[in-house]
Amino acid sequence: MSLRRRLTLALVAILSLFAVNVGTHFWGSFARSESMVAYRNSVTASQLSMEVEQLLANQRQQTLVLATLRDTTADQLEAEELERAETEVAAIRSAISRLGRLSHNATEGYFEKLADSSNALLDGWLEFYRNYNDRSYSSDVDDPLPYLEASERLAELEQRQAFIAVQRASIIDRTIALTDRITVIGFIASIFLTATLGFFLVRYTNRSLKRLKTGTQRIGSGDLNFRIDNIDDKGELGDLANAFNDMSDKLRNAIYDVSRARDVADEANAAKSIFLANVSHELRTPLNAIIGYSEMLHDELDDSRDIDRGQFQSDLDKVTLSGRQLLTLINDILDLSKIETGKMSLHCETFKPGELITQVCDSLAPLLRDRNNTLQLPDLSDMPTLYNDQAKFRQIFTNLMSNACKFTQNGYISLSGEAVPGREGWYQFSVRDTGIGMNEEEQRKVFEAFVQADSSTSANYGGTGLGLAICREYCDLMGGSISVTSAPGEGSTFTIVLPSDPELAHADA
Repeated sequence: MSLRRRLTLALVAILSLFAVNVGTHFWGSFARSESMVAYRNSVTASQLSMEVEQLLANQRQQTLVLATLRDTTADQLEAEELERAETEVAAIRSAISRLGRLSHNATEGYFEKLADSSNALLDGWLEFYRNYNDRSYSSDVDDPLPYLEASERLAELEQRQAFIAVQRASIIDRTIALTDRITVIGFIASIFLTATLGFFLVRYTNRSLKRLKTGTQRIGSGDLNFRIDNIDDKGELGDLANAFNDMSDKLRNAIYDVSRARDVADEANAAKSIFLANVSHELRTPLNAIIGYSEMLHDELDDSRDIDRGQFQSDLDKVTLSGRQLLTLINDILDLSKIETGKMSLHCETFKPGELITQVCDSLAPLLRDRNNTLQLPDLSDMPTLYNDQAKFRQIFTNLMSNACKFTQNGYISLSGEAVPGREGWYQFSVRDTGIGMNEEEQRKVFEAFVQADSSTSANYGGTGLGLAICREYCDLMGGSISVTSAPGEGSTFTIVLPSDPELAHADA
């Protein structure tokens, strides 16, 4: 169970006990209030009953006195006296009505009996007062039965009210005792539950935090292989442990990446150092040739003897060849610089790839003969025209054919071109040789700038390691790709896939 859930459940339990205590308190307060109101009503009703009893007794005495005077004297009841008597009767009725409003279910029946008997009594008295001066009226106000019946009903009601008041007082006492007991028990239970939950939460959290602390110390000391395991929490603390583990993994990977990047940088620096050495060599060779043959030509011109035109022409050819080699090397360096700075662009035009490949092969015929290699070139005249960069296409195949000739001795070099199956407008070209070949590590590095397949390659075969890097960049720029398959001692096959239009590459992407 997660820490959040544990804390939530603990809080819910504590709040539930608190709510029970509060609810009990309010229930007790409400019950005490209701019981107290009922008790006060019962006491008030009892007092009012005594008041009504006194009013009835007074009025009874007054009617008896007036009845005696009426029988013994000829005095008349004055209007003021009649009005006062009616007011007194009305006051008694009002008191009895107030007594009825204080009644409840337990006393309602008693009050109804009182109301019937008291109304009959009061109506008789009121009739007596109003007919007092009529000598033909015969009064029975001296009959005690109506008064005694009303008094008896009043006494019953008063007795019942007193009994209810005692009951209410008892209920109040029991309610107070019960609510106090529940409140105390709830308070003690809340303290116990809070202490228990707090103890287990602290114990549980402290154990997990100790493991997290140990893990952070180990990770902080550099032990990135250490894992924070055995965390009992599947929630926040578990997530924190996983975050620490992820951080450790990322730090370890970052350190590895930095180390790898440093190694790559070292390799790149080493490659650039080799490249600079190779470039120096490759630049000096044609320059030395140009200077040497130029001096020889100068000496021949200064010699008074007749000039050997055949030898003179051969030396001029060698100067020209060295100049072209030097220009090619400089152009490769400039092209690679343009590619790396993003300044290289395409100049698309329509051309026949078969014819261009044939021209490249014709221009490299002397190199083929020098290495005693055989060229296998099928008829590519039927290949469709391409709308791409013709100059870069020529340079790609020039570099590939030059490499094939340079690394192959007494072998075969073959070219092929065909449409890519299932990809309309895409064409595949291959240059295969039976030369020295490459292992997997050499194949991985062969398209990197300033890198040759083997460090000894430059010493044995010359070159700067730029040709294939330029080929790859040209292929990418033209919307295609280049790949190699090779085996040591068996030769290599370079495969180029190009679209007929660079826009096809954007559409496929």
